[in-house]
Amino acid sequence: MIVTTSDLFEHAYGKYAVGAYNINNMEQAIGLFEGNAMAEAPFIVQISKGSRGYAGVIMIQSIILAAEQMYPDNIFAVHLDHGDEQTCYECIESGFYSSVMIDASHYDLRKNIDITKRVVDAAHDKGISVEAELGMLGGVEEDIQIDEKHAMLTDPDEAEEFVVKTGRDSLAVAIGTSHGAYKFSGGQGLHFDRIASIQQKLPDFPLVMHGSSSVPKSEVERINDAGGALDTSARGVDESEFAKAVELGVVKVNIDTDGRLVWTRVHREFFRDQPEVYDFRKPGTILMSEYADFIEKKSHKLMSAGKLDDVRDSLG
Repeated sequence: MIVTTSDLFEHAYGKYAVGAYNINNMEQAIGLFEGNAMAEAPFIVQISKGSRGYAGVIMIQSIILAAEQMYPDNIFAVHLDHGDEQTCYECIESGFYSSVMIDASHYDLRKNIDITKRVVDAAHDKGISVEAELGMLGGVEEDIQIDEKHAMLTDPDEAEEFVVKTGRDSLAVAIGTSHGAYKFSGGQGLHFDRIASIQQKLPDFPLVMHGSSSVPKSEVERINDAGGALDTSARGVDESEFAKAVELGVVKVNIDTDGRLVWTRVHREFFRDQPEVYDFRKPGTILMSEYADFIEKKSHKLMSAGKLDDVRDSLG
């Protein structure tokens, strides 16, 4: 069942965070749906502009719709991740997405407000939820790269103004995390004092954490043992910190890098150990199982596991 992110956040607030996972292909989709079915957890399928370009708009939508038929008891939102204004409008008009993210955070506050408000008006006319971003995370997200020296934490006063003037349904805040491969340059940590200050300005308002993969050391080591060359000093968000973030209003946690590490580790180890094999379906089958296990475990860390029936009841 496809629902809006607002539906999910209303139930989750203060109790758990909903995992939001980027997918690009069939194997990831089946692993995602299977893992959340195992965990009995609601979730968010995230489609980036890059994924739409890689798999194709029709293909990625068809994969998700097929997965929905295979797992009819799952409850999830379909969300555009880090969309520009034009891509948001395309997704709103498609009739497929239940949520979009407009990311104009690289502009100044006034322009961010103006762009976000236009997208909110268009989306709300069709019953679609909108996430926006304020502050700038370091790292690389699609075609936007932010150096560490230019990364900025979200200002609580600006957050209050932004939320009031745009009417968006959730806000992605910069609180010390970082996007994508940037994690491999060293450390990061959550600024709980900043989250608390934002929550004081915006009580009961849904906050979103981007760049929240944990980058397990064991995955990095296994990849490197199988021929990879990832930075072993890499680290992401400590999963034990999710509970504290939930207390402070975080309802959505974006996970992408960890899933890519699972994909890389499975394929590198498979072809290292079986170099004579050229049937890509064999590592693909392993990946679907491993990815499902990864998703189930992540759902428990987010405290969303076991919440599916409660969400269903709340939806009537």
